[in-house]
Amino acid sequence: MINETYRTMLGKKSVIRELSELATRMAAEADPRHPLEILDYSLGNPSVPVPPQVNERAVWHLTQGEPAKVHGYSPTLGIPEVKEKLAASLARRFGIPYTAADIFPTSGAAGALAHAFRLVTQPGDEILTFAPYFPEYGPYILPTGCTLTVVPADTKAFQIDFEALEAALNPRVQAVLINTPNNPSGAVYSEETLQTLAALLERREREFGHDIWLISDEPYREIVFDGKTQPYPAAYWPRTLTCYSFSKSLSMPGDRIGYVAVNPECGCSAELVAMCGQISRGIGHNCPTALMQLVAADCCDLTSDLSVYETNMNLLYDCLTGLGLEVVRPGGTFYMMPRAPEADANAFSRKALRHRLVLVPCDTFALPGYFRIAYCTDTEKVKRSLAAFRELMREEYGVQ
Repeated sequence: MINETYRTMLGKKSVIRELSELATRMAAEADPRHPLEILDYSLGNPSVPVPPQVNERAVWHLTQGEPAKVHGYSPTLGIPEVKEKLAASLARRFGIPYTAADIFPTSGAAGALAHAFRLVTQPGDEILTFAPYFPEYGPYILPTGCTLTVVPADTKAFQIDFEALEAALNPRVQAVLINTPNNPSGAVYSEETLQTLAALLERREREFGHDIWLISDEPYREIVFDGKTQPYPAAYWPRTLTCYSFSKSLSMPGDRIGYVAVNPECGCSAELVAMCGQISRGIGHNCPTALMQLVAADCCDLTSDLSVYETNMNLLYDCLTGLGLEVVRPGGTFYMMPRAPEADANAFSRKALRHRLVLVPCDTFALPGYFRIAYCTDTEKVKRSLAAFRELMREEYGVQ
């Protein structure tokens, strides 16, 4: 019998992907004598090139590396030298004594989350996260048998609404999932937010009589603005599973490489990493590509030139707030989430299409009435789009 769960999901495809595909079709269907520039802000695909060292190290491994290591199966728990380099980088940067035994390489942050969810929950447990949130968390968690509960948003700053969190925390909750810097809001959790979260988790652990794990989804860790850095969540809570991807920091999302880092201060990190190998057997993960493990480890202290994202953010923020839109200024990532000028953000997004702007309504991010802009694109294109935003607001909403 065909699986009805996945058949049902066919009708619930990602709105982000659907809009990106629509933008491609709109451009293809335009009169070739009058090419139509579609100002597509739908998909979070990094627009800056990888650092040169990424390609250099890939070529080195392919031409001078040991063929069996580069092209063969890697060990179940990852290549030892890769794990050592990643652990040393984290320990040096964040002051937590990670070792190779605390690191499990994965196929990007999605693979890391797939393992983390299964490490610290049983079917029937509850995982909390915060609106607005990346909508793929739902499909990621569904096969675990757990329930995803979404805590309402703090729309003033997109930090954590602790009153709402306290109301949601109950004995069934085994894990709290955070994403900072955040997709879609661009918010960066402050040190005060992380300290308050840790204190609340500690109180509830005593009350419930069991551990509560923090699962920290951090693919945008290095994209932070105004000369600031993202406070490292694992430094505030010992039972933290850090889920990371090099997709954004090194601009290599198609290479699908990341890791789970288990805070060694939890007291059972080596066991949890060993369990990841068994989880892989059940979900068909079976190790990320060996070549990308080696390259990412060689380049783990580097980033692409991420400055373009802050430039783009400032251009859009100044334009949209100047048009009267309500926007919480992003602290990082390459997203912002303005409030739509009407209650129905889907209707707003349809109007935006008339002006060649592809914008994602945030209903599926658990925040109706807002829309997401993914500004990981060429700065000159952002500049050209400002006139389209002004035209949209003038012709559809009478803003002069």
